[in-house]
Amino acid sequence: MDHKANRVSPVALLVHKYSRRVHVKRSSLLLILTSLLLAGPAVAAIDSYEFPDDASRQRYQVLVEELRCPQCLNTNLAGSDAMIAKDLRREIHRLVLEGMSDADIREFMYQRYGDFILYRPRVKAGTLLLWFGPVLILAIAIWVFVRYVFSRGRAESAALTLDDESRLKQLLDQSPSQPSPSQKK
Repeated sequence: MDHKANRVSPVALLVHKYSRRVHVKRSSLLLILTSLLLAGPAVAAIDSYEFPDDASRQRYQVLVEELRCPQCLNTNLAGSDAMIAKDLRREIHRLVLEGMSDADIREFMYQRYGDFILYRPRVKAGTLLLWFGPVLILAIAIWVFVRYVFSRGRAESAALTLDDESRLKQLLDQSPSQPSPSQKK
């Protein structure tokens, strides 16, 4: 027998001896790398824009929180990671620095993206149902509820069976001196 064939290399012995520690370190490393990869987009979403004063910074913040991302569903520009939201934040920053008023910036965005970009769309023919639909539905629901309650009350009080009607007629036709049929017994 070859004596060298039965020998185990020192590297194999070390790997075997410390394999559990290496596994723990690999899983820890995998956990750290996964956390960094998932945290990357959150860090990337932070825009850093320079403003000449705090009033401009405040105006910018109000505008990006007030305008909706055209790509996302119900997310404002401040909270969206979409590329178009980043472009719009950069555009709003440029417009604020150029000295445009908030109303002019809103109008500029409205002209480009329509009613969807505004969380509070303008009242016009196309948005009347959006603005007054909930009030109309509530009014109709109240009207139906009131009609149901009052018609139910009238139906319960007015409904007499044929036996009840004949008994009522007998009682009304009796004179006070005549005893009722139930009193004769």
